[in-house]
Amino acid sequence: MARSLRPVEPAESERYSVTFVPAAVQAVHDLTEVSGLSKSDVINRAVQVYAFLAREMAGGRQLMLRNEDGSLERVHIV
Repeated sequence: MARSLRPVEPAESERYSVTFVPAAVQAVHDLTEVSGLSKSDVINRAVQVYAFLAREMAGGRQLMLRNEDGSLERVHIV
């Protein structure tokens, strides 16, 4: 059975200090380049997307990508 995620009262904003591994540094750089967004905006959006995916997968859903030929491929997030 999937565990439910506990909602919290969101603060207006909250500051975090984190250390990124090299792959995450590159990903943030790449996303700022292609999106034109700031690092802060990219990281905020990434956390929100990850939270959405975690909730959906906790509810028993699967993440699938459709290839150009129409076939589906399941994505595993570890």
